[in-house]
Order: sequence, then structure tokens, then C-alpha cells
Amino acid sequence: MITREPTVERLAVASRLLLEPFGLDEAKLANALRTIAEHRIDDADLYFQTTRSEGWSLEEGIVKSGSFGIDQGVGVRAVAGEKTAFAYSDDISEASLLDAARTVRTIAAAGQSRRVKLAGRDAGTVAASRALYAPMDPIATLDSASKVALLERIEQMARRRDPRIVQVMASLAAEHDVVLVARAVGKDFVLAADVRPLVRLSITVIAEQNGRREVGSGGGGGRFGLGYFQDAELTAYVDQAVNAALTNLESRPAPAGEMTVVLGPGWPGILLHEAIGHGLEGDFNRKGSSAFSGRVGERVAAKGVTVLDDGTLPDRRGSLNVDDEGNASQRNVLIEDGILKGYIQDAMNARLMKVAPTGNGRRESYAHVPMPRMTNTYMLSGGKTKDEIVASMKKGLYATNFGGGQVDITSGKFVFSASEAFWVENGRIQYPVKGATIIGNGPDALTRVSMIGNDMELDTGVGTCGKEGQSVPVGVGQPTLRIDGLTVGGTA
Repeated sequence: MITREPTVERLAVASRLLLEPFGLDEAKLANALRTIAEHRIDDADLYFQTTRSEGWSLEEGIVKSGSFGIDQGVGVRAVAGEKTAFAYSDDISEASLLDAARTVRTIAAAGQSRRVKLAGRDAGTVAASRALYAPMDPIATLDSASKVALLERIEQMARRRDPRIVQVMASLAAEHDVVLVARAVGKDFVLAADVRPLVRLSITVIAEQNGRREVGSGGGGGRFGLGYFQDAELTAYVDQAVNAALTNLESRPAPAGEMTVVLGPGWPGILLHEAIGHGLEGDFNRKGSSAFSGRVGERVAAKGVTVLDDGTLPDRRGSLNVDDEGNASQRNVLIEDGILKGYIQDAMNARLMKVAPTGNGRRESYAHVPMPRMTNTYMLSGGKTKDEIVASMKKGLYATNFGGGQVDITSGKFVFSASEAFWVENGRIQYPVKGATIIGNGPDALTRVSMIGNDMELDTGVGTCGKEGQSVPVGVGQPTLRIDGLTVGGTA
């Protein structure tokens, strides 16, 4: 069997789905880019996308809803200085493509914009990319009957786990996303493509005891097929949801005040993502609106704190073979041993800040402009065990799971609600607590890290990040972490 190199194979798939059915080819893409470049620009790209998505949900033992959708179209962008002109259409045709190209080329010349004359050749250069996940259609990896049976099995497992579980809700989602980017680079144009599978399984349970009801949730996913959800994974998700609900049945009102807070590994890295990660995105720092602006090379965290944004992890929810501007994803060290090393960049902000793009140009769909966005953001392990860190606490909060939160990028202030947490005294976990909110300042909190665990975990694959109205899949992670002097808002 003869196979093609993955980058070439993905480009062939994207061309077959996004160009050939509409009478388009590389020559016509080059013509559209030349049309845009007739006026003064710094950058231009065409972003083609087709997405098939499917969802199933179960409640009260019955699959009550299902959905299937197809969305496709093309976005056309021109950038001059800091200004962006953007047009999009769900009609993929040469006429609509040229119409969009003529629309965006009217962008006013500004800043560093320049006239770009593309070469006359009609064949694009293939951009470098990675091979982090299989180019499969995950929707087709299980038939409909098997998908329903999977959800029914989840419900049965949860109910068998404990008689106090009175309600189970489960959902299964799969997406097959194919993108093709044609971008003007100097006098040439570059082609990049990706075939992105994405699946997610979610479970929520309600436990009841003596008239009190509590909720727990679990789940996971990534860039693979539905066959991933085998016994070990299903058991872990069910245990996570049921244990959280049963723990919260025993919870007491959370104490309030300034105290030591220990964050568990894995999903609690959402606090790192929100309170610190967004502040390291290039657009906020170029504009000077981030608490980290102008601080590259400075100490911004305690020694031992190393934070990465890594889009190159195989099969992870936040990973990308290429970003949505056609640049290969990268492993970016943002903070190393407490020193700020750099920011997350898309092409425009990198150009204006005179640095290289970092493979973080992301957009929700063809109908949106790209911007600097995180992929998988996590902190590296230290040298302490979880037990050592908990034992070091005189009094404080041990938070193992989080719900929602809010962050002010400019000030760095954050508020997060802990969905699962425990009160600790004299190095021992005393009882679970409910209603705890953690309040602090991201840059300040980094300097208060006093112990770092050796148990770094990534989340199970459930994260979605919102920014300026756009949502993209992401990953988070961290080891067990002790932070001194955070404010905890409670109900006690």
C-alpha cells in the first residue's frame, strides 16, 4: 500500500472537499490573493472550512435529543498595519471568492503597510506542519446504535455505583473539521491544511440524601475516534462525577478569609489558563493592556514556576497540526523558572511586535478573524508530593475542582468558584466544603507559589475557551500547587 506524507495527504483531503466540488484550484486562489494585493497590505489569507458535527444526549434513561450539522464557507482577510478588513461567505465559489477579495482590498493603507506584488505562478508552496492526530472522521467511528448504547451504559454504570444517584445526564459529541489556508507570504503564496477530529463525552449526576441534592460531573475527549471510550475511560468519568456529587453531600459551608490554598492537579489548571494565560496573549501585550506588558526578561513568578503553551501534544483537545493562519503549532515556554520569556502570538501581533509567530493564530470558524489564543497551557512539575504539600498546611483550602470564574486582563484580578474543595487543619483533610470562591491577582499569585508538586496532569479533554465572542477547544494542566495568602470567599 502506497501512502503519502501526512502534510500532503491532508492538503489532498482539503482540496477534494473544499476546492474541487466548487471548481476551484490553486491558480484561482492565487488570483484572489493577487486581487487583494493590488492595494497596500501587510498580510492576506483565504480560510476555507467545512465542519460536520453530531451530538447525542441522554436523560432519565432515554436519548432525548440528537443533532447533526454541516457548515462550510470561506473567510477572506487583508491586514495593513493594525487594520484588518474581513469578509466571509458560506458560498464557496470563484465569484464569491473574488467578490470578497475585492471587498477587503479596499482597506486603507496605514502603519507599516506596503504594496505586495505576488509572483505570477499559480502553484502554492506547501507549509510545514505536524502530524499529531489521525485525519479521521470520528462521526463514522461508531454507528448510531453503538452511540446510544454507549450513553445507556454510562447511565447504568453511574446508577450501579451508588443508590444515592437519582439522576444521570450524559452527552456525546463528535466533529470532523477540515480547513485549508492560502496565505500571501512575501511574493509567494503558501498552502496549509488540516483534518481535525474532535470528540467529547460528558456525564452529570445528581445525588440525593436526606432531602439534600448535589451535582457532580465528569468526562473527557480529544482528537481521536469514539472507540477511545473504553471501560477504563468510562469508569474514570463515572467515578469522577459520582465521587464529586457524594463528596458534596457531606460538605459544610466554606470558611472565609486570607489563607493558604492548595490546588489539585489537572483541571484546576483552568485558574492558570484564565488568570495568567490570557494575560500572556500577544494582542493584550502589544496594546499595553495586560499586567504582563513590557516585562519579558523580568521575574514574574516564584522560582520553580515554568509555564508552557504547547500545541504539539499528540491527540490533545487543544493541539493543532497547523494554526488557523497556516503556521505549524509550537511548544512555547512562556515563563521559565519564574522569568517571563515571551508571549503567545498570531501573525499580525507578532509582526507589529517584531517577533516570530508562535503558532497560536486561532479562529472559531471561517466567519471569524484569527487572534492570539492558547492551545494546551500548563505548568511543569516540581519536586514535592501531594501528601507533603497538604501536610505543610496549618489551615487552609484544598481545591480539587473548579467551576466558572472571571478575570480582568488589565489588572489580573480573578474570582473562581471551587466545585470540589476540602478544609485542611494541621496537615490533615478535615471535611469537604461548599461555596468557596478563590479571589486574587494572577501576577501576584504567581509570586506566592511556595510548593510545586511532582504530579503534573493535563485535564481529561473538556476545555473550551472564550475570547471576544469566539470559542475554541483548549487544554489545561498543572501539578498540585500551594499558593500562600489568597483570599477565600466562603459561606461560613
